[in-house]
Amino acid sequence: MRIIFTGGGTGGHIYPIMALIERLKERNLATDDEILFVGTQKGLEAKIVPAAGVNFKTLELQGFTRKHLLSNFTTVNLFIKATKKARTIIDDFKPDVVVGTGGYVSGAMVYAAAKMNIPTMIHESNSVVGVANKFLGHYVDKICYTFDDAAAQFTEKKKLVKTGNPRSQQVLGLASTKVDLQSKLALNPDTPTVLVFGGSRGALALNRIMLKSLTKLMKKPYQVIWVTGTYYYDEIRKKLADFNYGPSIKVLAYVEDMPALLPKMTCVVSRSGATSIAEFTALGVPAILIPSPNVTHNHQMKNALDLEKAGAATVIAEDDLNPNNFISSIDHILLDQKYADEMSSASKKLGVPDASDQVIKVMEEIAKK
Repeated sequence: MRIIFTGGGTGGHIYPIMALIERLKERNLATDDEILFVGTQKGLEAKIVPAAGVNFKTLELQGFTRKHLLSNFTTVNLFIKATKKARTIIDDFKPDVVVGTGGYVSGAMVYAAAKMNIPTMIHESNSVVGVANKFLGHYVDKICYTFDDAAAQFTEKKKLVKTGNPRSQQVLGLASTKVDLQSKLALNPDTPTVLVFGGSRGALALNRIMLKSLTKLMKKPYQVIWVTGTYYYDEIRKKLADFNYGPSIKVLAYVEDMPALLPKMTCVVSRSGATSIAEFTALGVPAILIPSPNVTHNHQMKNALDLEKAGAATVIAEDDLNPNNFISSIDHILLDQKYADEMSSASKKLGVPDASDQVIKVMEEIAKK
């Protein structure tokens, strides 16, 4: 099967595709030469995709803005040019199916394919549907989604297929080799442990609350792994230079094998991006979610509230975050095993362990048509 994947800008648009590519190869359904990823040169995909050895082409686009209305004329012009280039890419590659996950590049690529009568589908990983996917919902053959709230935002109900996030299935495979806490981090594997992290670069709000809470956390009967992110690590280390926080707290810049570490955690404190949520629910890890307020349509808050409603997470808005509610939320999970087990069970019910296979099934079905 020859496939063009397209999406860009954020990890939530890229990682589901990378998970699908990995699974397609595992099942011998597509070779390297039969897979093409179309993104932008400025997006995160320009680093991730070529580094993974996946064929990569780019389109030039930009988003709409309310602040500089005149620049929207340029946006429209770029979209028209990108759609023409997309047609050329499709003619050259001759895909059996084109799959988009969001972002303006996805809008141009999938729209062009639909107009050329190529089988098309989109995947929405967030609870709030992005502009590109809302637009494409009118043209594609199928719409795959993760959250029920997202399904309600599409008018084409017959096209909807609930598949979950492909990252869920991928992370289950990656988690099969678990991190040895004792040898790697000098932590007791039998002691409750919380992981606090804000992504590879880190989250300023999470690092600030950790600095404010450290004196109390070091006295708790549980362990803390604080992943500052590479961007903030040196600054944090300087601030902690004269602070003896004891052996129960580990401060790291980054964790390379996060999926292998997560199954060992009693709970996690994190942002609530689609990829993170897919990982937590796949593994059934209770979460304290502090959504980033700096995202489109506040979709991280909507993602988080979906988990809280199901009993799988506690949500604290960044503006409301303080040492008292931060520490008490951790205490509630780490010091109450029954509550932690209930949250874990609720989280697993939201996870989709075969999400990649479900998306691939939809791809195969529309490709045959």
